[in-house]
Amino acid sequence: MTNEFRAGFVSFVGRPNVGKSTLTNALVGEKIAITSDKPQTTRRAIRGIVHLPEGQLIIVDTPGLHRPRTLLGQRLNDLVASTLSEVDVIGMCFPAGDKIGPGDRFINEQLGDYRRAKLVAIVTKSETVSREALANQLMEVSKLRDWAEIIPVSAIGGEQLGELTQLLLNLMPLSAELYPNDINTDESIESRICELIREAALEGVRHELPHSLAVTMDEMQKREDSDLIDIHANIFVERDSQKGIVLGKGGERLKDVGTRSRKEIEALLGSKVFLSLRVKIAHEWQRDPKRLGKLGF
Repeated sequence: MTNEFRAGFVSFVGRPNVGKSTLTNALVGEKIAITSDKPQTTRRAIRGIVHLPEGQLIIVDTPGLHRPRTLLGQRLNDLVASTLSEVDVIGMCFPAGDKIGPGDRFINEQLGDYRRAKLVAIVTKSETVSREALANQLMEVSKLRDWAEIIPVSAIGGEQLGELTQLLLNLMPLSAELYPNDINTDESIESRICELIREAALEGVRHELPHSLAVTMDEMQKREDSDLIDIHANIFVERDSQKGIVLGKGGERLKDVGTRSRKEIEALLGSKVFLSLRVKIAHEWQRDPKRLGKLGF
């Protein structure tokens, strides 16, 4: 191992729910990307920085590649494509307990378009299967292409995370430090708060509603003569019926979303928070270019 400093960018790709965001958070050592079992939870390219004595690893968490059905879906795919064209390493994630299917093969074929990056296969959720099943999955993954490396990991159990970090760093170019060593992400506090609210709102909703949820912030400021921080945010949906689902009977569900997200926000800010949430309707915003722009897409 050389003593020279290495730094570069890696992006994790894969079908929705293969564990990309959970893996990103585990490697960075801090929650910078929200997680959910709903497809297309990640909607932006979120950068997390891993600082090591011998280098710096910038992990770019992206939306899952998919066949888009809306303008939002197409824009997310475009974001993934632009990100992958610039990173040094692409890590494709395969859950240990899922058979390789058409979605995996589709994404694997797309990787051929990104000749700049070295390609690594990561078998995630290794704690969920037996050693024999894991060995079989590693063998099946190896048949897809000639990967630079193949490695199994468990983000939940913390297994092989150090090995993965070192493996990825070894594939990075020699470089000066790319980010100050006192930050773990370049995401703004406002963006992280909106994502934490959306994460709480995603809990327990089904069908098309997860795709229809978006969160914006109107205001965040510290109260005079108090440590309390006031945050006023909006949860957008596309239809009246969806507004009713988010609110819940007597507003109970929205109250629960506020309680759970406020706990995460207070942990992020290190301060007590007064959180005001309003549910608004932006009809068919996923298909409307102007509304997409206003919502940050």
